Amino acid sequence: MNSTSRQRVLLFIFFSIAIVFILRLAMMQLLDDSYLRSAQENVLQEQTIYPARGLVYDRTGELLVYNDAIYDLMVIPEQVKELDTIGFCKVLGITYGDFIARFEKIKRGVGYASYRPSVFEKQLTIPIYAAFQEKLFDFRGFYVEVRTDRKYKHNNAAHIMGYIGEVTDRDIEKSFGYYRMGDLKGISGVERSYEDVLRGKKGVRYVLVDSKNRTQGRYKEGMYDTAAVAGKNITLSIDQKLQELGEQLMNNKLGSIVAIEPATGEILALVSMPTYDPNLFVGRQRGNNYMKLLRDPAKPLFNRPLAAPYPPGSIFKVLMSLVGQQEGVLSPNTTYGCYGGYHMGGLTVGCHPHGSPLNLRGAVAVSCNAYFCNVYRTVIDNLMYPNSETAYKKWYEHISSFGVGRKLGVDLYGEGTGFLPPSTYYDKVYGRYRWKSSTTISLAIGQGELGITPLQMANATAVVANRGFYITPHVVKAIDDKPNPNPEYNKKHWASVDTPFYSVVIDGMQDVIERGTGRIAAIPGITICGKTGTAQNPHGKDHSVFFAFAPKDNPKIAIAVFVENAGFGATWAAPIASLMIEQYLTGNHTTRKYLLERMLKGNLIHRNDTATAQTIKH
Repeated sequence: MNSTSRQRVLLFIFFSIAIVFILRLAMMQLLDDSYLRSAQENVLQEQTIYPARGLVYDRTGELLVYNDAIYDLMVIPEQVKELDTIGFCKVLGITYGDFIARFEKIKRGVGYASYRPSVFEKQLTIPIYAAFQEKLFDFRGFYVEVRTDRKYKHNNAAHIMGYIGEVTDRDIEKSFGYYRMGDLKGISGVERSYEDVLRGKKGVRYVLVDSKNRTQGRYKEGMYDTAAVAGKNITLSIDQKLQELGEQLMNNKLGSIVAIEPATGEILALVSMPTYDPNLFVGRQRGNNYMKLLRDPAKPLFNRPLAAPYPPGSIFKVLMSLVGQQEGVLSPNTTYGCYGGYHMGGLTVGCHPHGSPLNLRGAVAVSCNAYFCNVYRTVIDNLMYPNSETAYKKWYEHISSFGVGRKLGVDLYGEGTGFLPPSTYYDKVYGRYRWKSSTTISLAIGQGELGITPLQMANATAVVANRGFYITPHVVKAIDDKPNPNPEYNKKHWASVDTPFYSVVIDGMQDVIERGTGRIAAIPGITICGKTGTAQNPHGKDHSVFFAFAPKDNPKIAIAVFVENAGFGATWAAPIASLMIEQYLTGNHTTRKYLLERMLKGNLIHRNDTATAQTIKH
């Protein structure tokens, strides 16, 4: 067969096939109306199957966060036919104008909005959901989608748990198609930090619905459906009972508590006051509640433990005594006299009455300002360095190695850096090489430009408790019962001070509790090492500060307490820390009822914030 004949045969076959298809299509459209009826009476509907969000437990296994079903009314505008609009509005409890405005806004949405499911009404109440289900056949193009919202078993730990909220347009763009309008995601706290772990994976179900909006069954018997995958459960390092006690003790006060297990970096409690009930961010009123909290002058949404930079006051003397030893200008036997304070030329840093002269351990015990000003002077004016700026940079490196003045990397959103002034800061203020120890002497006692977050205070306490190292603080202990996979939460970070230098300082901290300024924090049978602080506040009454760890050997808890505008460290911060330590180590905090009652009843908010704080909490 020549090429011309082959071409004729191929053309004949091609046209024959074409004619067969044309005849078949004609029969389907002109003679057989079953396909037409199917297209008219059945619509393929894609329904999202939302996974159950992962549950959250505390370190003892107590359930803290669980899920509750919510019902969203969805619409596919292109499928809305012959709608009884008046009846629809009556069931939903909206006006005709509301309906038109919403419907047109959805149709004008991005992309093929008329063909995609969109949320018409979020979180139907149970009565409306029931009424709507009864009349669903009248409202073609509408259907109910079931998803889950969060429920918080306790009304505390809001700054740890965080909350979920509706995604923004930017969230949708960045999710590469995972999120769509109306979806919920973690906005703050653990809910945000571990969103990818908690949210799970959506599934899809394809169903056929008839002209009366009745489901006719699964498309292709579910051949193209995909199952949802539930989110992973999370175990927090938080001790719920300790967290609850901390918030009770800090009620009607402003400030923070951070407690850490020194050996692991696990955060045992993180209290920010004032706080709020996390269940305020559940349900239809979450947006209104958020705006109320945002406008509240007491700033309950502000995470003080993570972000508030405070002057640490006298607790900073512990770090000064370690740095001085490391720099070789201080030993346990170094003594300085105190004559009402530190005096240099016309400069005086006052001090309270106590015995004099003192060695290092005694200076820590009685918190002598003059002693630590002298230590700071010998570090900054050390002749082994060519100038004060070089010596200060070394001092800066030492202090920074304790986690001060920088983000630690906690697994919660919103961590601040605090402020550890670099040498360039003073260069700008005074000029390079025109400042020395006397210029910055207030740093010696934790004042001046220094600002440390409560998380950094607790972490520095953990370094001392561990005799030289810390593990990055974190609140998630395990994911699906497996240890937190982040390697950062198993890695030791060593401070620049050698281990032998800690002993004398820790002995001095023990003396603080047993015979010094922190005697009120003593617990029979438990050796506590701590340091009180009274941080000067240019805007009002001094702040009450205390940090401690216990027991002295093989410590189980390191804690920092900061109570704003509360006066001496021994008045409020130390008793609060002591009750927390007792609760964690013994499971009981009621042995000193007089102390407990005073802390619980203490009201240090002298404005209208008291009523506000009670409202947002309960």
